[in-house]
Order: sequence, then C-alpha cells, then structure tokens
Amino acid sequence: MDNTSTSEDKEMSLAIALKEGTKESHSAAENTKFVASFLRGVVDYEEYRKLLTNFYYVYDTMEQRIRETEDPMVLAVRSEDLERKEGIERDLEYYYGADWKEKQIPSEACNKYCARINEIAEERPHLLVAHHYTRYIGDLSGGKILKEITARVLNPPEGKGLDFYEFPSIPNAKLFKQNYRAVLDNLGTTTAQEKELIEEANYAFQLNMFMFDEIQGNATKSFLRLALSYLGSFVSEMTVSKRYR
Repeated sequence: MDNTSTSEDKEMSLAIALKEGTKESHSAAENTKFVASFLRGVVDYEEYRKLLTNFYYVYDTMEQRIRETEDPMVLAVRSEDLERKEGIERDLEYYYGADWKEKQIPSEACNKYCARINEIAEERPHLLVAHHYTRYIGDLSGGKILKEITARVLNPPEGKGLDFYEFPSIPNAKLFKQNYRAVLDNLGTTTAQEKELIEEANYAFQLNMFMFDEIQGNATKSFLRLALSYLGSFVSEMTVSKRYR
C-alpha cells in the first residue's frame, strides 16, 4: 500500500467515517440468521460450501478489477497480501474435489454482487475502495474467530479447508489495520467522495447479507432490502449530481 497521498482537513477522518457510517449495516450483517448461527457454533456443511463458492467468485471479480484499475485511490489501498481467491480455491478443492468448478456455479445473489463490482469498476472505480474495505478489513478482524469455529465444527484435517482465513504475509493484523486506516485517511477524498464511499460500503454490506439470506432461503426478504438500499443510493447520487452541476 502507498502512504504518500495527502488529505484535506475534515471533522472526521475517512477511516473513522467509514467505521461510524457502516455501524448499522455491520450490526445487521452480524444478526442475519446465517452469521448469528455461525457465531454460536452452528455451521451447516452444505451452507458453508455454498458460501465459499460465492466468495470465490466475489473475490475473483474484485481482485481482477483492482489489479486492472489505474485509479489512484484503489492503487493506494491495493495489497496482494490481502487477496483471498487462491486460498478459497484450495478450500473448495478440499470440500468439493479438484473438479469443483464443473459442479458449482455462483448464486443469484453472488451474481448481483459481482455485477455491482464490475459496474463501479467501469464507471466510478474509486468506489472499489469501499468494497475493499468492507471485505478485507472484515476478514482480518473476524477471521481468527471464524477459523476457530469452522475448525471445531467441521473438523477438517490439519492444513485443509481453512485457507480462506489465513494471511501468511500479515503476521500482525492489528498493525496492518492501523496502517490501512492511515492510508485511507491520506487518500485526499473530497466530502462528496467520502459520502459516496460510505454509501457504497453500506451497499456492500447489503450485498453480503443478500448472499447470507439466500443460502438459508430468505432471498425474497433480502432482495427487497437490497432493492430499497439501491434505490436510496440512486436518489442520493442524483442529488449529489445536481448539486455539483
């Protein structure tokens, strides 16, 4: 990650603004039936495999788009040490076998998630930072406990089925996150861009919740929530656009 860019003075740093601005979405995601059950140690083998499959396609899309972009904000936060695709692929080979790609396809919710990443990569690539923040910092923050739960409940053999949670090039997650927050604060975002990033991070949480709910058969409820969230973001974007014409 590059720490060299500068930032205009604001009442609240971008890192804090993102954390505070996504608190409700973060709490809602943790309280979906799937995640709440997971945190209690209730992990269904088939549901977990489906989630890993979806995450593979999400990270594949996001990491490809992040590598392709020349957007300076995305370049500043980009770090190969965070990438999850290869680790998830190894896990899926364990859970499904070497031919897993021939058997498994992304779900509807996963396709919507990937489509959103592709959309902003083409039109407003700086918003990739919001998805980068939502997924990777979440992985670093909660990965240890989720790994422990998965290992205890699914009991895979040593060295198998848990690579999603491994960050071999990041020995100190706390220090990495401190440095990451410093990079966010030095991106030089305008007030309007900061607002966009917070809105997109909240939308990223909604997309994750759609996948969680879909796995447990609650897709209709989640789709309505997602649609309302998207409508709210659209109205907000139109307001910002008119303001800056």
